[in-house]
Parts: sequence; structure tokens; C-alpha cells
Amino acid sequence: MLIGEVARRSGVSARMLRHYEALGLVRPTGRTDSGYREYSDENIRRIFHVESLRALGLSLRDVGRALDDPDFAPAELVDDLVRRTRDRIAAETELLTRLRRIGAAQPAGWEDVLQIVALLQGLGSGSAGTRQRAALSAAEEVPVPVEALVAAVLSESDAHVAGALRWALAQSGEDALALLAEGLGSPAAEVRERAVRSIAEMPGGAATALLRDALTSPDVVVRGYAALALGGRGVADAIPTLLDMIVEERNDADAADALSTLASDPASADRIAAGLVDRLAHGGTDQPARRRLTQALADIPGATASRALVALAHDDDRAVALTATYVLGLRDGR
Repeated sequence: MLIGEVARRSGVSARMLRHYEALGLVRPTGRTDSGYREYSDENIRRIFHVESLRALGLSLRDVGRALDDPDFAPAELVDDLVRRTRDRIAAETELLTRLRRIGAAQPAGWEDVLQIVALLQGLGSGSAGTRQRAALSAAEEVPVPVEALVAAVLSESDAHVAGALRWALAQSGEDALALLAEGLGSPAAEVRERAVRSIAEMPGGAATALLRDALTSPDVVVRGYAALALGGRGVADAIPTLLDMIVEERNDADAADALSTLASDPASADRIAAGLVDRLAHGGTDQPARRRLTQALADIPGATASRALVALAHDDDRAVALTATYVLGLRDGR
């Protein structure tokens, strides 16, 4: 079979076939009287073997070794190909993500594209200061796609940069909430914490609804941040979690402040006071926790809290009794 016919049937160009011959990969069986290369059926099979190995990513040098060296072991080379392929896929995926984010920003011109690229590069910088500047710029200059900000805040370990990113997200509207909600379900505890803290700084009813849902999270840290945020928003659903935080000494001072804020509503004040009293009476509550609960009663107005403090002034735990007496003195002086 002549080279032209081989090229048509194999899909390998005549030029490439001549290159294979020069490298010694596929040598024609001979030539016609006119000087044309002739290929046998065995040559054709070898061409297909060459193409199959090239399709795996092997170099032509490695293809030759694989076909001609009986001692050539493929395992190590295949492992290397797997690694290089993964690296290439990761690089291509990163590029695709960047292009998609640039497209989502709907740039008006190439100047906008360049600014977006610069901000995306800044968000991915190894310098915390550069990331922070990029985060602050994201809400002031060309809008950075929300997806990029969410990805940045969920992976950010520097407290100052994370704060700037949460601020930028809060300016971006509610589009980020669905992505942050996915972060609440992450298998990584630090990602879940970053997600709930970001949602806590987002205004609006949709963010509040997500925080309500987060009260049922199996992650105690997520529940705590959600409760503190909801307490500041006047959502009474947070009361049980805030009471638990005082008992368990988890951000207990912040939890007591949140309960004080909620207690501005008379109905909530009675509910909070009743909850504090209930936990004080619980047999499993240790002495330090009872003291913290008594201190929390200080900022809860209403008759229920006052009656509880009067009773606690005679508590068997001297520290609890002294705290209750002191708080009653302050209340009587108001």
C-alpha cells in the first residue's frame, strides 16, 4: 500500500508518516520502482499502535520504547502520565473558572476585563495585604463575580482579609447566599464556620432564613454564630441555643448580650427568664454554669427575672447568692 493510501485509511498525514520513518518508528517495507514508499499490513498495525499510545499522552520517544524495548515497564510511565494529566486538568479547570467569572461580571470593554483579572489575581495572591486590598476594591471598582468572592471567603484563613471579604459580600446583594448555604454543608469545619459568619453579616430576610435553618446544624459552632446573629436581629428562635451557650461556656458573654437585646420585647423577656430559671434548676448544671446563668438574669427585665433573683439570693451556692443579691441591688437602684 502506498503512502497516500495509508494516509487516507489511517488518518495520519503523509508528512507525519515520513516523520515516523525518520524517527525509526514505522519503516516502510520498501519502495516502488518509482520511489514511492510501500507499507505492509504489519506497518499499518504498527501505525495504529503508535497512534493509540500517542493518544495516551506518550511522547514519540516513549512510544518507540514501548513498542521496541521488551524490558520497558509501563507502570511508572503511566503513573507519571496520570500526574501530568491531573495537573493539566487542574490548570484548565482554573482557567475555565476564571473565564466564567469574567463573563459573569459582564465587562463593558477590555479595560474592565483587565481590572477584573487584576482583582481575581489579587484575591488569589499569597500576600494577605494584597488579598485584603483586592477584597476592599471588589465593592468599589469593577464588580467581581460573587462566586469568586464566596470562594475566597470560604478559603481565607487570615482574620483581617476574611473581614474585608465578608464586607464585600454584604455589599453584593443576596446572590451569594445560595453559594454560602452550600458552604454550611461542607465536610470541613473551618469552611462551615466561614460560611455562617459570612451569612451573619448579610442583611435581609433571606439571610435570616438561612440563619434560622443553621440553628439545627449538627455543628455546634455554626449553631452558635447563627444564634448570635439572630439575637441581634431580634429573632426569638435563637433563645434556646443562646441559653445552651451560657451553660456550656461557649461565647457566653456574647450570648448573654444577645439575650439582653432580645429581652427588649416583653414576651421574649419572660421566655428568656423562664429558660434561665429552668437551666438553673436542672440537676446537671454545674456551679460555674449556674453563676453564669445568674449573671445573665441581670439584664433581663420583668417580674419573672426579679422573682428568680430573689430566690437565688438564698441559694446554697454562696457565689450564686452573692451575685443575685448584687444584681437585685442594682435593679432596685434603677
